[in-house]
Amino acid sequence: MTYDIMLVRVQPGLTLQETLDRLNAGFDPDADLPLLRLTEAQRAEWDRILGRVSRDIGPVESEEYLYSLALETVGPPGRVQLDYYGDTAHIEVAYRHSGLAALEVMELAYRIARIVEDESGLTGHDFEVGQPTRTGDPVKASDRLSSISVWAQHHLS
Repeated sequence: MTYDIMLVRVQPGLTLQETLDRLNAGFDPDADLPLLRLTEAQRAEWDRILGRVSRDIGPVESEEYLYSLALETVGPPGRVQLDYYGDTAHIEVAYRHSGLAALEVMELAYRIARIVEDESGLTGHDFEVGQPTRTGDPVKASDRLSSISVWAQHHLS
């Protein structure tokens, strides 16, 4: 179970929600995932994202999978994973951080989201707390992460 932030390339003339509705309309949960087929421009975006996250935030591990490109932060304040698909991406943070640790990891997640937005033109939105990542408050996100983490530790352990 993870806290997820979504990033999407908003289609011309559509809102973020309308773009998501169109993407979701074609989703078949029983179908195989489509193989990753990035354009040269998307590959260049990924290279810029990877380079900038490494430079501005610190060491990351990266992998290329059949369906996505991924990076994962290394070291404190905790693991943040970014999966990039070209026209969409998402950031995952595990529900295991509370208090100050939750704030630190969510500030990191929002920094990564903003880098993705800058380097790719994707639009980020944190549906967990209903705010855009560009202007949203990581404190609000960390409160949500922390409360669910505490609940999970008490009820699922």
